[in-house]
Amino acid sequence: MRDIIDVAAYILEKVGDVSTMKLQKLAYYSQAYCLVDKHEALFGNSIEAWANGPVIPDLFKAHRRKYVVNIESMDFCRKPCDLDPNEKAVVDHVVNAIGSLSGSELSQLSHSEKPWLDARKDLNPGERSNRQITDEAIRSYYSSIDCHNKVFRAA
Repeated sequence: MRDIIDVAAYILEKVGDVSTMKLQKLAYYSQAYCLVDKHEALFGNSIEAWANGPVIPDLFKAHRRKYVVNIESMDFCRKPCDLDPNEKAVVDHVVNAIGSLSGSELSQLSHSEKPWLDARKDLNPGERSNRQITDEAIRSYYSSIDCHNKVFRAA
């Protein structure tokens, strides 16, 4: 299992300049896809249900105060090639399936899905939260047959 910084570095290697919101959501969906397809987590960092959707706080700390990032602007201390071929395949699948969507579109998608909704169920819109979205909640939802997210229809 990797650290989110390794995963984010590979995502940035694949997509180039990207909004931090899009980076967060591509990382989230990479974790979700790995949990469903490989039955294990891609990274061990926590995911929280923030107002703008799922956020990995450790990644947020790395891109704080930036709106658009790339591999150079993030000052990563790890090389993107640290992922093994199976881990790269997970990220590649997600980027190919939803990488054309904007950060805002990905945020809207995550706002319509049970893991984020359940974690925020009694919070007001825009209210701050550090409630975790658990791996089990992610795996359970995205494994369901009624899931509408195209990452998982292709699985």
